[in-house]
Parts: sequence; C-alpha cells; structure tokens
Amino acid sequence: MIEMETKYVFITGGVISGLGKGITAASLGRLLKNRGYKVAAQKLDPYLNIDPGTMSPYQHGEVFVTEDGAEADLDLGHYERFIDENLNRFSNLTTGKVYWTLLNKERRGDYLGSTVQVIPHVTDEIKTFLYAVGRAAGADVVITEVGGTVGDIESQPFLEAIRQVAAEVGPRNRVFLHVTPLFYVPRSGEVKTKPTQHSVKELQSAGIAPDLIILRSDGPVEEAVREKIALFCNVKKDCVIPNRSVEELYEAPVMLEEAHLSQIVCRELDLDPRILDMGEWEAMLARIRARKGTVTVALVGKYVRLHDAYLSVAEALAHGGYHNGVAVKIRWLESEDLADEAAAEQALAGADGILVPGGFGSRGVEGKILAARYARTHKVPYLGICLGMQTAVISFARDVLGLADANSGEFALESPHKVIDLLPDQREDLPKGGTMRLGAYPCRLAPGTKLSQVYGGAAQVAERHRHRYEFVNTYRAPMEAAGLRVAGTSPDGSLVEAVELTGHPFYLGVQYHPEFKSRPGKAHPLFAAFVRACLEVNHP
Repeated sequence: MIEMETKYVFITGGVISGLGKGITAASLGRLLKNRGYKVAAQKLDPYLNIDPGTMSPYQHGEVFVTEDGAEADLDLGHYERFIDENLNRFSNLTTGKVYWTLLNKERRGDYLGSTVQVIPHVTDEIKTFLYAVGRAAGADVVITEVGGTVGDIESQPFLEAIRQVAAEVGPRNRVFLHVTPLFYVPRSGEVKTKPTQHSVKELQSAGIAPDLIILRSDGPVEEAVREKIALFCNVKKDCVIPNRSVEELYEAPVMLEEAHLSQIVCRELDLDPRILDMGEWEAMLARIRARKGTVTVALVGKYVRLHDAYLSVAEALAHGGYHNGVAVKIRWLESEDLADEAAAEQALAGADGILVPGGFGSRGVEGKILAARYARTHKVPYLGICLGMQTAVISFARDVLGLADANSGEFALESPHKVIDLLPDQREDLPKGGTMRLGAYPCRLAPGTKLSQVYGGAAQVAERHRHRYEFVNTYRAPMEAAGLRVAGTSPDGSLVEAVELTGHPFYLGVQYHPEFKSRPGKAHPLFAAFVRACLEVNHP
C-alpha cells in the first residue's frame, strides 16, 4: 500500500553527464532537512552490473559503502555528507539488480508461467524499490536521482517507473527536477538555451513534464534567459533555478536557496515550508572561509588519474582541514611512479603527511610499501587505510623484523612470510562480487593507544569495511615486540583492525574506511587527528 503522506522528488539530467545531479540532490536534501523534514535519498543507476563493486575505479570512481554493507555509487557519499543521514541497501538500485531479482523469481516459478516483460515486471520491481527506501527510513521526502542522461536507452525503464510512481501518488505528492547545462558561445557572446529545450522535449516524450529546471552554469543567469526557458519548457518562471559553480562544494545549498529552491519544492509538494535554519551550516562555511595556512598531504594511490576514485578520502581530508582551520592540499602520486627508494624520496619530500588509501591487485603495491617506509623512517605523519594498513605491516615486517620476502597472499602466494592473507575459511574459490567484509563492524580499541586517544578514549567504535585479506596473527607477537602495536581488534580479539607505531609522532593504519563516515561539519576523528599531526610536526 502506498503511503500518500510521503512526498517524492525525482531528479533527472539532460544533454551531457557530469552536471552535478548528485550535488543538487544532496543540497536539496540538506535544505529540506533544515526545514525540519526527514529526508531519504537514493540513486538509480542504469548499468547492468549488479553493483559497482567489481567495476574499475577509472570507469566509475570510488565505491561507497553503507552501514549495512551495500556497495554503492559515489553519489551516495554526497548524500550522506550533505544530509548527514546514514543510507542503506535501498539507496542504490542498478539495472543489474533488477534483472538479477527478476530472473531468480522466474527460475523459481514465481510468475506461474507468465511472460516476463519490461512493463509491468521490470517497472514494478523498480517501483517496489522506490517505495521501500521511504518506508525503511520513515522519510517525509524521498529524493531519487536517475543516473545517466535522458535519451539513453538503458534509462527508459527507470523513467517509465518514476512516471508511474508520479501517477500513483498524485500531482501534489511528487515533483520532477531536470538538470541541464547552459552553454555560452564565446565567439558570438551568446547563451544557448536550445539544448535545454530539446532535453525537456526528450523527457516529455517519456511522459514526464519537469516542474523545475536546474540550469548548470559557470556564472549568473540573466533574467531574460530564465524567462525564455520557462516559456519554451512550460514551467513557472521561478521554477528555473540557476546552479552556478561555487568555490567550495558545500556552498551549493546556500547558492541554490538564493533562488528559493527548497521553498519552491515545498510549494509544489504542498508542504508547509516551515522555517529554514541554516545556522549550523553557515557556521561551518564560516570556518571554511576562515582557514589560514596550508598543509600538503601526499596521497599515494593506484588510481590517481581519476581523483573521484578517492572522492571520500579527499573530502575527509578537507573536513580534517576545516576542523583544524587549515587548507589541505593533496599531492596526487601514482604509486607505480615510486619505483625505488630514490623515486620515493623525490616524490614525497616536503610532504607534511602521507596517506595511503585502499586498493586491489598487485600493480603499484611496491610503491605504497615504499611510501609507508618513507613515513616511518622520516617521522612523517602517516595514515594507512585498508591496503594502506597492510602495506605498512609489510614494510615493517621487511625492514624491522628482517623478513625480506614478507608480502600479502593477494600479491605473492609463494611468499614464505605472508603477513597479510585470507583467513582459513576464506580460501575457497570465492566469486569477486559481494564476498568481502562489507559494512559496519565493531572495533575494540586498546587502552592507552594513540588510536584510543584519537577516539576520545572510547573503548569500542563501529567503522565500515570493504576488504577480504587480513593481518595474520602468527606475526602479531613479534611485530608488537618490535614496536608495531595492535591498536584495535574485533571484539573477540581474533582480527587485527588497526596498528600504530610506537615512538612515532603519528603512524596509524586501519583496516576499515573511516572516510565514509566523515562530514563537513563533523570531521572523522582520524582525519582531524591526522591533519592536526601534519600541522604540529611540520608547522610547530
């Protein structure tokens, strides 16, 4: 049964991809939350993969992991950071998930011999998912972003599904936002609205008439342009909203509200607009603008050609800077380029801190190991995340324990000293997708460690994981005796979740991904402490 009190916002994009639909969705979510409404957000992705878990970071960017262990699109990271609400498995749906579910139902005989078709079976599956997220979160407003561009063949079932939802819930319970680019032609000095008009026409051919048009532009949008688009696209004049480029990402909600975005959405949804309280958000923006000085963090990764592969890490570093009143400059380093000690010395020299993030596969791993060694021997603050913790362990085993051939079972099955490896019950020929430790797991913090201090003396925390290989406990005692302390474990003590180097100003490696839980107004403790260490060690 459809709960009519829940309101639905659908966000589509036209002409080109990469317009910032996700930022628009996240900004609107924050604005509605600050008007006192409970908001849930979700992303519909038309690709045939089950989820982005097995996709190349070069094609998709980072994989965002939710508390309940769903591997999801990176836009969910924007939603969580802006709205400050944890998302779940109902927050990301792909064509692959839809067909996987349908085909399993068909094989079980659930359709009793009926022909399985796009309409109604595919669209009904999408609709079930659309309604589920609101019920799971108890949301007043559900914001759904449709991935891709209107006109893409693979998007058609999703557009048909949201059209049907709009018909089912009624005109005062749904609103369509369409994001399009506003092109400026320097040669003629003209702003071109025709691409937007054609995109709206394409959307109308799918049975959807947009209620608001969000115009992506680098500068202000003249009133005459807004009037023309309103006239030709059949929307109210105040429903043409400029979406200008901003210096700081988190200025977007304030910028969009200059054109009364959330107030208009409330009007179109027949919602009481309530009072918009942006005090906390404005205070956070004031801290961003008041930053003084810069710290440089060398990020040594395997996929740095596409910075979105480390989007949450980059944002969490920025949050750590906001917390400490300093700007964080990232020096993006391809780990393969750290081919030897000399190359590592040259690339890392002058960095205030070194961060080695997660990754999979053997390519570039030796460069990450050299980065961990450089930070250890040069007393440079170091934060290792997932694979970054593992490479720190490998480096320590080689250099301090004298195990020159120490490695991970992921990279060197023949190594006699696999300090990182699969657990015994993981050594079957498992499929690559969905078989890792995923989502939030508890971590018990060892008293008196720097890690415990970072978390304010907490005895236990919960952090999100995305990995398969683990620290091998056989090497735990000798490593601790040599100075690499186990700072965090699973509650039963069987899994090593974090290590730290004694006698070093800041050298921490964690098996989990703290970046997923960092917020612009509430930096994750690890990133706040790491940036603070970069300041204290190098800018006393």
